Amino acid sequence: MQLLHNNKVVIFDRTDYGPSNLSLPSQTCRNATVFDCSAHSLLYDVASNTFRPLTLRSDTWCSSGSLNASGSLIQTGGYGVGERVVRIFTPCDGVSCDWVENRAYLSSRRWYSTNQILPDGRIIIVGGRRAFTYEFYPKNPGKSVFILRFLAETRDPNEENNLYPFLHLLPDGNLFIFANRRSILFDFVNHRIVKEFPVIPGGDKRNYPSTGSSVLLPLSLTGENNRSKIAAEVMVCGGAPPGAFLKAARTIPKIFVGASRTCGRLKVTDPNPSWVMEQMPSPRVMPDMLLLPNGDVLIINGASNGTAGWEDATNAVLNPILYLPDEPDPTRRFEILAPTRIPRMYHSASLLLADGRVLIGGSNPHRNYNFTARHYPTELSLEAYLPRYLDPQYSGVRPSIVTVELAGNMLYGKSFAVTFVIPAFGMFDGRVSVRLVAPSFSTHSTAMNQRMLVLRVRRVVQLSVFAYKADVYGPTNSYVAPPGYYMMFMVHRGTPSVAIWVKV
Repeated sequence: MQLLHNNKVVIFDRTDYGPSNLSLPSQTCRNATVFDCSAHSLLYDVASNTFRPLTLRSDTWCSSGSLNASGSLIQTGGYGVGERVVRIFTPCDGVSCDWVENRAYLSSRRWYSTNQILPDGRIIIVGGRRAFTYEFYPKNPGKSVFILRFLAETRDPNEENNLYPFLHLLPDGNLFIFANRRSILFDFVNHRIVKEFPVIPGGDKRNYPSTGSSVLLPLSLTGENNRSKIAAEVMVCGGAPPGAFLKAARTIPKIFVGASRTCGRLKVTDPNPSWVMEQMPSPRVMPDMLLLPNGDVLIINGASNGTAGWEDATNAVLNPILYLPDEPDPTRRFEILAPTRIPRMYHSASLLLADGRVLIGGSNPHRNYNFTARHYPTELSLEAYLPRYLDPQYSGVRPSIVTVELAGNMLYGKSFAVTFVIPAFGMFDGRVSVRLVAPSFSTHSTAMNQRMLVLRVRRVVQLSVFAYKADVYGPTNSYVAPPGYYMMFMVHRGTPSVAIWVKV
C-alpha cells in the first residue's frame, strides 16, 4: 500500500493467484495482466470509501516502492516477468490514471528489495533474493548496478534472513542499512561503507523471512540548524530465532518457534553507538511499526510464533502495542492497546492516513486465495485503527489548521506561518509542534521511506479567542527532508490535527 498526496491509496497484490473478486473494465481487459482479466490492483479513495480497479501487466509479488519528488509512485521489481519492471503510478484528479510499466528497466532482478528516496530525488533500490547489489532510479550515468558485499555476508544458508533490508536516510546524507543482525553506515555517492555498527544483541534474526520491523525515530529540528547536530536514532523490533523458518516451512509437522520479543535502539549519530535493548509485552514476528503524528510508535499486526511465509506462522497477535520513545521510565514505554478481531499475518500492510487513523489491510497466509481455511483464512478487508488521540474527549484541544502561508513549495531553510484554531476556550497551553511525515510504502512489515521531522516553532501569537498564528522554520536541507510531498500535522497536548499536504 502507498498513500498519495491526493489522499488516495494504491493497493496491490500478486498477480499469479488467479482471478480476483474485482473485474477489470471490458475496455481495459485485453492485454491486461499476463494471467487473467481481473484486477490485482486498485485505487482506494479514503474520503468516499470507494475504489476503482487498476491494470497491472506484470507480477508485483514481493516488490518495493517509493514516491518520487513529484509525488508519483515508483514501484520496482517483483516475481517472474515482473522482476526487472519499473511501474509508475502518477496521481490524477479524474479516473484516467493507471499504471505505466517499463518491462526491462532494472539492471538486476529485484524480488524482496528495499527502496529509499535520496536527497537529490533519485531512488536507491537495495538487495533482493540472490541480488547482492544496488542500483538507482533514474539509472546512474555510466555504471548502472553496484555490488554490496554486505548483503552476501548477511545471508544465512537456506534461510536468508536478509531480505527487505531496513534502509534509513540519515541527517549526514549517508544511508543506514540493516540486514539480518548487522548494520552499516553507507556512502551511496562514493559507493563505500563508512562504518559498521555493533551487531544487535540477542541472536534473533530481524529480516525476511524472520521478519521484524524498523523505524527511524522522529528527527528533531528544533535546535541547531546544522545537520551535523541533528541526532538520529533507529529502532528495530521483533523477528525470530535462528532456524525458525526451516522448522516452520520444512518440518512435518510444522514447528512454530516463539518469535522475538526484543526491541533495540541505536543512536547512529553517536561517536560510539551501542544498542539499548528492551522487551515488548509479547513476542512478535511480522509486526508493522508506524510513527504516529505525536511521535509515538505503533506496533501492529503479526504473530507470536513462526516466521513469514505461507502458513509458517501461528498465534496471531491481535493487540497493538504503543511505544513511547520519550518516556524516561523504561518500564512504562510499552502500552498494550485494544485488540482487533481480524488476524493480520503474512502479506498484510498498514499505513498512516492524513486524518490520523491507521489503515490496515490484507493477510494472505496461503499460496492461493483460501477464504475458509482455519485458523487464518485469506483476508482482503480493510479496517481503520483509531489511536486514542482521536477519542472525542480530546476534541477540545485538537488543533485545526486554517491556513499555511507559503509562497509555493516549502523551501529549505525558509520560515513560514501557520494559522490554527483550538476549539475549547482557555485550553491552549502555549505549546504546539509542527511535524512533517513522509508517507511510507508498506509491504512485508517494512515501511519504506517513513520519516518524521519535528520543525522549530519560533513563536506563537494569539489572533482571537480561538485562533493563533505560529511562525515555523522549514526543514534545513534535503538530507533531513528529501524532496517530495509530506503530511504536515500540528500537535497540541499530544493531539494532532488533520494533516494538510505540503511539497518540500
